[in-house]
Amino acid sequence: MLKINYINIDFLIKSPVMSSEKEFEKLKRSIGTKVKELRLKAGYKSYEVFAWDNRISRIQYWKMEKGTNCTLKSLQKVISIHDLDMVDFFNSLNK
Repeated sequence: MLKINYINIDFLIKSPVMSSEKEFEKLKRSIGTKVKELRLKAGYKSYEVFAWDNRISRIQYWKMEKGTNCTLKSLQKVISIHDLDMVDFFNSLNK
């Protein structure tokens, strides 16, 4: 007789880990949206021209705007280009 055991994974869906992952994804998207907004406000229609003018990897900057990849070091560089600091930048995400 073959006995199959099933594992209930409902607890994963409601766990704090899953919730924080969703919040983290939301934060990454918010950062990307704000970075793009700052670029447009600075008069750059193209992310490529902005990256070139500011000596940032075009791919790295594109990923930052899309909210898929962002290191604190690269974010700090972009924020400083716009004459902001980290505190002001993150406070502006809530507005």
